[in-house]
Parts: sequence; C-alpha cells; structure tokens
Amino acid sequence: MAVTATDAISYDDLYARWERGNWCATEIDLSQDVTDFNERMTPEQRRSALWLYTLFFHGEDSVADNLSPYIDAAPLEEQKYFLTTQQVDEARHAVFFHRFMREVAGVGDRSIASTLRATDGEITWGHRKVFRRLDQMADELRADRSKPQLARAVTLYHVLVEASLAQPGQHMIERYLEELDLLPGFREGMRNVALDEQRHIGFGVKLLADLYREDPERIGDAIVGTLREILPWTAAVAKPPGWDETYMTAFGFTYDDLGEEGARSLEQKLRAIGLPVDTLPGFPMDMSLSPRERARRGRIMLAGNYIGPDRPVARDDETLGVVFDAIARSADPRGVPAGTTVQWAFTDADPWHVVLENGSTRAGRGAAAKADVTLRMTLEDFGDVIAERADPRKLLLRRRVRVRGNPRVLLRLPKVFG
Repeated sequence: MAVTATDAISYDDLYARWERGNWCATEIDLSQDVTDFNERMTPEQRRSALWLYTLFFHGEDSVADNLSPYIDAAPLEEQKYFLTTQQVDEARHAVFFHRFMREVAGVGDRSIASTLRATDGEITWGHRKVFRRLDQMADELRADRSKPQLARAVTLYHVLVEASLAQPGQHMIERYLEELDLLPGFREGMRNVALDEQRHIGFGVKLLADLYREDPERIGDAIVGTLREILPWTAAVAKPPGWDETYMTAFGFTYDDLGEEGARSLEQKLRAIGLPVDTLPGFPMDMSLSPRERARRGRIMLAGNYIGPDRPVARDDETLGVVFDAIARSADPRGVPAGTTVQWAFTDADPWHVVLENGSTRAGRGAAAKADVTLRMTLEDFGDVIAERADPRKLLLRRRVRVRGNPRVLLRLPKVFG
C-alpha cells in the first residue's frame, strides 16, 4: 500500500507535543471577557455565544467521559499513553467552557453538572444524536476491542466529531473574535483547545491509516459504515434554533461556511488515511462535488426534513433530486447483481428509481423501464423512513408500504441501503 502523510508522524512525537503544549484552564484571565460580554457584545452576539459555546461544552464533557474504552482497545502501548493524555485534554476543555459559562455568561454554579443542566436546553437534535451514538459506541468498544470496532470508534470520535465538527467551528469563532477584539481570555483558551484538537485528530488519522494498511477491506468497511450511519446527523448538529442564521452571522459566518469547512476537513482526513474515497463502494459523499456543494446538499436534506425529527417533508424537485442522489451515493451494490433497479412508486408524487451498479450507481426521476423491486408508499412515509422517524418493517406490517419484485433482491436491500 502507498506511503501516506501519516508515516511522517510517530506516536512518540504526538506524546512529546502534548508535554510541550500543556496549559492551565483554571489560570486563564476572564476579567476582560466579563466586560466584553456584558458591555461590548450585542444581544444577538451574547445569545449566539451562549448557544455555540454550549454545543462545545457539552461535546467536551461527552468525549472526556467516553475515552476510556479507546485506551483499553488501542493495540500499542504508545497509543494507550497518547490517548491517556487526550482524556486529560478533554477534561481540561470541559473545565474551560464551564468557567466561561459560569464566570462570564453567568449560567450555572460552581459544579460542572449544574452548568450542564442549565445549558441543556440549547442542545440541538443533531448534537444529541451524534453524542448519544458516541456513548453507545464506547459501550460497544468495551464489549468488542477488535481492530474493526476500534476503527469505527475512532472514525466517529476523531474524524467526525473532532475533525469535521469541532475544529471548523473553533477556527471560525476564534477568527471572528480576533477581528472584533472581543473576549481575550476565551480566545486564548480556544487557541489552546484548537491546538489540542489538532494533535488528537493527527493521532486518529494515523491510527486509522495504520489499521487500514494492515487490513484494507475490513477497516475500510468499518470506516465507510460509520460514515454512512452518522454523517447525515452531522448536518444537524449546528442547525440554529428556528433556522435563524443570525446565531452564526452574529459571529461572521454562515451555516454553509461552517459546513464547507467541515466537508473539506473530512475529505482531507479520509485521504490522509489512504482511503480511495472516489471509488469505495457505498461511500456516502460525491467527491466530484466541491466541499461547499456537499455541505449545501446536507442543508437541503435537513431543511426538507429528510434529516431530523420534523415533518412534513419537502416535495420540490431540487430537494428530491438531492435525496435520491444521496441514496444512490450511499448504496452498497456489492450484494445484488449489477444493474439491479429499485423503483419508488409514490402514491402522491412522481416516481423515482435507483440503478445499482458498482462504480456507477445512479438515481433517476420517473418510472424505470424495468424494476427488480418496486416500493409503493406515500412520500411522507418515505421521508419518515429516510429520516429514521419510522421503522420500515412496521410500515410493511401496517401495509403502509407495499413491495413487489425479486425476493432475493428484497432480502438484500437492508444491507444495500444500510
């Protein structure tokens, strides 16, 4: 297998960087931040800061709690030692955000638990989905310390949570506060947090690259399977309340700006691991599109309620085109004969179909010339299945979904579409 950029990084070096980069969350001076927050920031900026920083605060608390099984599962002592330093970092980050909430924003009291409770109402649906899955992933890793399970866990923690969600947000917040010369103590802390995260991400990418080199098929499937499952939720993590984008524009960036940086970072990390992201079966992103376009499509699916808890679903051609392109892109066609066609015959909308072929799976509007499987349902029920608001098996039992076609293909569809 080809040499990757991660070969130039050693676990010993990552540990040494931690020793050189130590900092104290309890010693950062937040006195000017209190003045800035109460006297210089607009009400919109204060509201935005409380919301955005709450997402970080709860995220840091979660990752600190969930890192122990990663230490146990790491195959090398050097990896275990580094992960131990990372757990210290995550606890320090949570302490830092707790200090800001309590001392600057005036939320909560001296206990971290009280501040978590006081800010819980700010947490988005997407944030809860991702971090509850992180809780579950930690439990799965405790029960199964195999390398594929470790790869799944590291993909979620280091690549999705840290590289595609946390780091882009940190950089945008830090840049805008620097431009406005606001919250100097918070900026100092965020710089330190971002440097820690850069080290963590470097470790995760190197570990996945090492695992992938040893066993490309199983580790590749573990990474891609995790992306297929969790990537849709990441689009919803920073969905502002009521789609009010002033929660972000108050700090100088938009929802698509944030999504673009996340998509670019994710692509960079996956390529650094050595994954052939342009050709992997079932890979859930179209890498021929720009990072911004990939982010825009995620927003379209979220706004159209094909991601998330809300109804009704959008019915316009652009949204449905994005949805079916995503279905085709994330389908794994290896379990069915090339050219297998699945038709969605909606009772209240135009039909769509997907043709499954390794390397060229595609979606099309309208009825297929010949369908191997036909699924008949309402568009709303279809949206509920896509967004995981409804169990397709229960819809089948209630005859809300009617199926006809090749029985062998039918049995394999759950694996094909994940």
